[in-house]
Amino acid sequence: MTPLGKRIRALRRERGVSQKEMAAAIGVSPAYLSALEHGRRGAPTWTLVQKIIGYFNIIWDDAEDFQRLAEASHPRVKLNTAGLSPAATELANLLAANIDRLDEADVARISAVLRQALADRRE
Repeated sequence: MTPLGKRIRALRRERGVSQKEMAAAIGVSPAYLSALEHGRRGAPTWTLVQKIIGYFNIIWDDAEDFQRLAEASHPRVKLNTAGLSPAATELANLLAANIDRLDEADVARISAVLRQALADRRE
């Protein structure tokens, strides 16, 4: 499941909406919505994300956060390390080859380190 799929499912459950009802309202099939929630489909288009935001009446900062979540929810990530250092290429390959072996605590720890490194670069 992608972060977006998890959020959509939570919103549906909070509001008591079935996949079938939501799918009909936003113009997709229930099978597509199920696949999106389970991470078996790529990140949705900007237009579909806007339909979902409108469907749930998500406003302002929450809508921006939802859009960012959608952009970060592609289940098949491709990395081009051409022109980067050997260490960067090794890191990308190490993560790609082993991400399924990491538990949630490992993922959270690695994500925190990466976010901190990026924040340090902005300063």
